[in-house]
Amino acid sequence: MKRFAALIDRLIYTRSRNSKLALIVDYLRHTPDPDRGWAIAALTESLDFPAVKAGTVRALLATRVDEELFRLSRHFVGDTAETGALLWPDAPGAKDDPSVSQAVDALASATRSDAPAVVAGLLDRLDADGRYALLKLALGGMRVGVSARLAKQAFAQAFDVPVDDVEELWHAIAPPYAPLFAWGEGRAERPDLADVAFFRPFMLAHPLEEESVDLADYAAEWKWDGIRVQIVRGGSETRIYSRGGEEISTAFPELVAAFDQDAVIDGELLVRGDAQGGEAASFNALQQRLGRKTVSKKMLADYPAFVRVYDLLGVDGEDLRALPWEARRAKLEAFMPRLAASHFDLSQVIDARDFEDLAERRAGARDAAIEGVMLKRRDAPYVAGRRAGLWYKWKRDPLTADCVMMYAQRGNGRRASFYSDYTFGCWSDGGELLPVGKAYSGFTDEELKWLDKFVRDHTLNRFGPVREVEKSLVLEVAFDSIHASKRHKSGLAMRFPRISRIRRDKPAEEADRIVTLLAMAT
Repeated sequence: MKRFAALIDRLIYTRSRNSKLALIVDYLRHTPDPDRGWAIAALTESLDFPAVKAGTVRALLATRVDEELFRLSRHFVGDTAETGALLWPDAPGAKDDPSVSQAVDALASATRSDAPAVVAGLLDRLDADGRYALLKLALGGMRVGVSARLAKQAFAQAFDVPVDDVEELWHAIAPPYAPLFAWGEGRAERPDLADVAFFRPFMLAHPLEEESVDLADYAAEWKWDGIRVQIVRGGSETRIYSRGGEEISTAFPELVAAFDQDAVIDGELLVRGDAQGGEAASFNALQQRLGRKTVSKKMLADYPAFVRVYDLLGVDGEDLRALPWEARRAKLEAFMPRLAASHFDLSQVIDARDFEDLAERRAGARDAAIEGVMLKRRDAPYVAGRRAGLWYKWKRDPLTADCVMMYAQRGNGRRASFYSDYTFGCWSDGGELLPVGKAYSGFTDEELKWLDKFVRDHTLNRFGPVREVEKSLVLEVAFDSIHASKRHKSGLAMRFPRISRIRRDKPAEEADRIVTLLAMAT
């Protein structure tokens, strides 16, 4: 555990991406199996211990630490694992440094009844750094600046293998990835995925900024506001993957049942909406289905899911990714009749005369489920990640509203000492300020310092980690879309809100009204 704890500590205090990469490479090369596999799974949020949750740790700490001391410390530190690691009293006797593998085995076999004793036994064997590593391992949420993509690149660099191969194998092999390491170190052949419904890394797009493109070279499609998915059938099973490679099949059983072809498709997962005559509803409707392990009949009926298909990556055992987009598109159009029209439809190419015509159509597109336009080079193969010049996303211009800050909360990680998460509202017809959203991005570090000082100087009430502030600061908020929502008192929910400007010049009473936002709702 000491080596893992040292890795986490160094990653936290390392800003450079290349330096983080070098640290992980060194760890993978010099740490034995299965510890390195469990460690990399923890760094990429691929572990889950159902019996050990944050509440378990808080209750356990209450048996060793004064409850008020923990509450005050947690509020200041902003992280349960760090607070617990520092406050947990050192047990008498020498520390024996359990391995990562031993810790994982103990946590995985724990039940809800014996989990506190299991965690306490492990904490007693560790120093403060080891306790922090253990609690992060158990609870997840590492927040050390390591994405899954960075971890895969580190593996590829550590063992001099193609990162695209690592991407494909990663999701087909369970932690601690013993076959993956055996292949990487040349001790075994590349694992055979012929009968596995494995994930293929998505092709991604660069934002289109000021430049235009020639539609003779690029095809245009609408960018739909759902979630990008890949549906794969292999080895007589069907799996649905999110963009990050997470399997989400259990949340959409009707799509799994409907996809019975030996193929791999890339598309946008959407929910049908009655108001659009069966067309795509807003992302707000899709959220009702996301993250569920079981789906009721009522949920299936109220929020029927379908996939708008963008691309065909493979069919009948043939990998099509090396073909140019135009060839894949032709095969996709020929393939679509094999899929149930009730659950799958084809993303249409926008028939624009030229780029100026396309720009006009994009500017006028405020459909509930349209985010903008995708531009795909006609001769481009399907390649993992973002490659310059192949695909562009041209999102529609954001909507904006002037809102009033109402509440503020401390952030996490390096923002744990700052009030960086802001709830804001707009005025009702009756003069009441109602919350319409929450944002924690869009501002610079200097602006964050100013906002944090504003919160501290204008606090009216404290509710645990949340402060209610004087309703005097106007924030210009940008957002992609806004939808009706029964979950919020204002009746609205923003999609991707972020702070675009601090309006120190504008009186709070001149902020926007709820009725103005309702007019923007889709």
